[in-house]
Amino acid sequence: MLYQWHEAIRASAASMRSFSEMTVSVLSDPANPWRNDYLVKSAAVLADFVGDCTLSYSKPHWHVRDVSDTHAQSFFQEAIIDSKVFCNLIHFSRSNEESENKLPKMLVVAPLSGHFSTLLRGTVETLVQNFDVYITDWKNARDVPADEGAFNLDNHLDYIRYFIELLGENLHIVSVCQPGPSVVAAVSLLAEDNSPCQPKTLTLIGCPIDTRQSPTAPNRFAQSRSLSWFEKNAVTTLPASQKGASRMVYPGFLQLGGFMGMNIDKHIAAYRSQWVNLLNEDLEPVAAHRKFYDEYLSVMDLPAEYYLDTIKKVFQEHHLAEGIMLHRGRKVDPSCIRKTALLTIEGWHDDISGIGQTRAAHDLCTNLPECLHAEYTDPEAGHYGLFHGERWRQAIAPKILDFARQYSDAGCMI
Repeated sequence: MLYQWHEAIRASAASMRSFSEMTVSVLSDPANPWRNDYLVKSAAVLADFVGDCTLSYSKPHWHVRDVSDTHAQSFFQEAIIDSKVFCNLIHFSRSNEESENKLPKMLVVAPLSGHFSTLLRGTVETLVQNFDVYITDWKNARDVPADEGAFNLDNHLDYIRYFIELLGENLHIVSVCQPGPSVVAAVSLLAEDNSPCQPKTLTLIGCPIDTRQSPTAPNRFAQSRSLSWFEKNAVTTLPASQKGASRMVYPGFLQLGGFMGMNIDKHIAAYRSQWVNLLNEDLEPVAAHRKFYDEYLSVMDLPAEYYLDTIKKVFQEHHLAEGIMLHRGRKVDPSCIRKTALLTIEGWHDDISGIGQTRAAHDLCTNLPECLHAEYTDPEAGHYGLFHGERWRQAIAPKILDFARQYSDAGCMI
């Protein structure tokens, strides 16, 4: 019934939003002689807020800008080069194919943890300046028919390995947050198989490789409850109104409540500032606020099997860090990695993946030569800042570029 209640509330909110939009239009109309009155402006701002709070957010468009073009608003072309049941592999291309072919290939593995992969738009906009970029664009579980079958952590790893092999040799990988354990596992299996598709470099950004290190609030929450509690309280069945009717999911609206609750003071402060900026008709910060929250409030449902697998194997039992991770009955052994240079990136103010959780990957890759290990902790970045915004552009992305350039050819002598 949980999903049905959510849909009923959303349907009711649609009429409220229409009324709020009409109210804003009337009160803010230049022809309204009272539009500059404080009470009238406050009423318009309140109606605007009601409209924002009742908006139904869908998946945002990619619209990856070419930030090197300072004189025109130009965008990279995006194309789905491979489509699987739960994920598309997207390629961002330039009009100049000759230039593109000279750039090193990079696969960005986006998190499957609630937000759409478009949350990494800023990440991609920076990387496409120096790499031929591909990204995993995970599909909303509620749009996948139930007869397509389940999707668990084994499937997640299968997809990642498949995409790596599809892109072939001389590939660089960046894993952002949640997929880190699956990416390390996929590279480990490729190394054990002596595959020619072992990536040149692997960069892990804020990944939960070992959540016992500097545990954060989400880590402690996962540890404080049993798996059956999560199955009972966080998983529900999609109703008949959805394409994936009867599929078990962890709903996006529950995830959003958790996201907001973690930093509720920051969100309250942001909306308080938005109120003041609307009253003052300060349009630039108003637009920036809406751009951020249009993305942040757009969430997707996760397959229940994948969600529960992740809770159990990553956050409760630490399979990769403990050396007990299995993939379809086969042991995953990161010590097999000998050729892929490893860079870990952490943020001192990260409240999702604490200090040491990502760096733990180095301890697992015991046979990787010392010259292929690198790490960086940004003194100013929080979790989101590790892959978006000023710290990402000015401090973190350049380190990834330098790292990839260093190991694009021979790396070090092994």
